[in-house]
Amino acid sequence: MAGRRTKIVATVGPATDDERVLRAVIEAGVDAVRVSLAHGEPSEARARIEGVRRLSAEVGHPVGVLVDLPGPKLRVQSFREGGAWLVEGAPVVLREATPGGSSDEREIAIDAPGVVAHLRAGDRIALGDGGVSVVVGEVGHEVARAAVASGGHLQGRPGIHLPASRISAATPTPDDLRLLGEVIDAGVDAVAVSFVRGADDLARARAACVGAGVLLCAKIETQEAVDSLDEIVEAADVIMVARGDLGVRCRLEDVPHYQKRIIRTGIFYGRPVITATQMLESMVHAPVPTRAEVSDIANAVFDGTSALMLSGETAIGHDPAAAVRTMATVAARAERDFDHTTWSDRLVDEQPTRLARATPTQRITEATSSAAFRAAVDAGAVLIVACTNSGTTARVIARFRPPVPILAVTPSAVTQRQLTLSWGVEAVLGERRATTDEIVWFAVKEAVERGLARSDDVVAVLAGDPIDPQPTTDTLRLVRVR
Repeated sequence: MAGRRTKIVATVGPATDDERVLRAVIEAGVDAVRVSLAHGEPSEARARIEGVRRLSAEVGHPVGVLVDLPGPKLRVQSFREGGAWLVEGAPVVLREATPGGSSDEREIAIDAPGVVAHLRAGDRIALGDGGVSVVVGEVGHEVARAAVASGGHLQGRPGIHLPASRISAATPTPDDLRLLGEVIDAGVDAVAVSFVRGADDLARARAACVGAGVLLCAKIETQEAVDSLDEIVEAADVIMVARGDLGVRCRLEDVPHYQKRIIRTGIFYGRPVITATQMLESMVHAPVPTRAEVSDIANAVFDGTSALMLSGETAIGHDPAAAVRTMATVAARAERDFDHTTWSDRLVDEQPTRLARATPTQRITEATSSAAFRAAVDAGAVLIVACTNSGTTARVIARFRPPVPILAVTPSAVTQRQLTLSWGVEAVLGERRATTDEIVWFAVKEAVERGLARSDDVVAVLAGDPIDPQPTTDTLRLVRVR
């Protein structure tokens, strides 16, 4: 099993469309790829997914595919050629876009009907990457008067970031669902839903994915999402700390604290958590990262994140494989100082709260996985084997961040790929077995054949009844290898 336990997600794009580059990224150790539907055509996304599938099979390294929906992205009407400088303190008018119109330093035209009328005095509105912002003062029927809070240069059609409560568009949007329908049959393992505000947004997305067998990833990128965090995490399968929009829509100084809170909450519920945005931003152009970026990656590992994500670094960067190798090296080094004991003790202390919200089936799985973690430590097990159909067994044991490797044995290729997002889990394919005894015996045999356990080693095995109509992890066995 690989020494690194924190997973790496790399965004594919123009820079990885060259087959040699994509192969190098996979060989560098990427665990999953992100395919953004915000740029390009669905046909391009399908081609990228198919390329990942083909090359990962050739390399012999399973790679998960996460498709990212654009969400209700608002933009302003285009600035004139050369753009415009907005000066701090200067007045500016916000109005709805008109046919053939444009924006300038005096008037910004929002390209979305009805948005201006929903603004309120005191709303802070960010533009572009958030470096330029204005604060609304007075709102009329068709225009709002504002003042520039932080100035800068704007050009093209920059995005505009409003408080989520001012956006009437539901998530996922009709365009999201259209795009998803055009790629979901290409081999998608997980779908990231943008600008989630509550569990209802995820319910709409799940209804659109019925029968597809995908995981739903909730992107936490607004203050409203942070405020509804427990509700959202319970309804999601995966969580993303989307620091780009989170840093625009919330106070910047709150982002590191929100990151820690989102990671803890996600792992508390047994959800993999991806930490994303600007982790190695300088490597879009530079061959080496900044010291601050290295510290950022290490601190995300210390926070307990399941996965780290690269965006522009691999989608448009000059050396995507180098970015993956750099992230892998930094993460592996940070893991050597990860405090497994403190993490697991805290999780055990919080278990009564978690069990109070669980269903009877979930309580059995929770209790069995907790016992497995403690037994593995007390018995000096060299490996924990999670026998799983859906991946749940592996995910619930992974949340304890055990100091020994986790091997997931599953009969499902989809589950194998979905577990590429789970911390510390190496998933392998195994045949479907008829009894629990067979499941355990063949799982230990798999571990021995892979060189993960030898004679006299103790292996902890988690499994369930293969014919139970409600799959439950209810069996723990400590096996001494003969």
